Amino acid sequence: MNIYVGNLSPEASEEDLRKMFEAFGQVASVTIIKDKVSGEARGFGFVEMSSKAEGQAAIAGLNGKQLKGQMLTVNEARPRQEGRGGSKSGGGGRRF
Repeated sequence: MNIYVGNLSPEASEEDLRKMFEAFGQVASVTIIKDKVSGEARGFGFVEMSSKAEGQAAIAGLNGKQLKGQMLTVNEARPRQEGRGGSKSGGGGRRF
């Protein structure tokens, strides 16, 4: 089960998240999303739990808990959507 973790402190590490989530079951992976240019954490990440039951327990147990002074938002990750709305088709050029 893929879990979204939001409102992460810049000081939070992937190891911090792994330790928190391991209390609820087997953690398959932990990823904190970083800015492509600066390399700084963007304040959210994802934790993959081995089973849905463990994931649900982690969500129930960790949503609203504090890590490094920040109250976490923890819920089931939604599937990534292609694009960000709007059409990606090219527009016609201006004619004079």
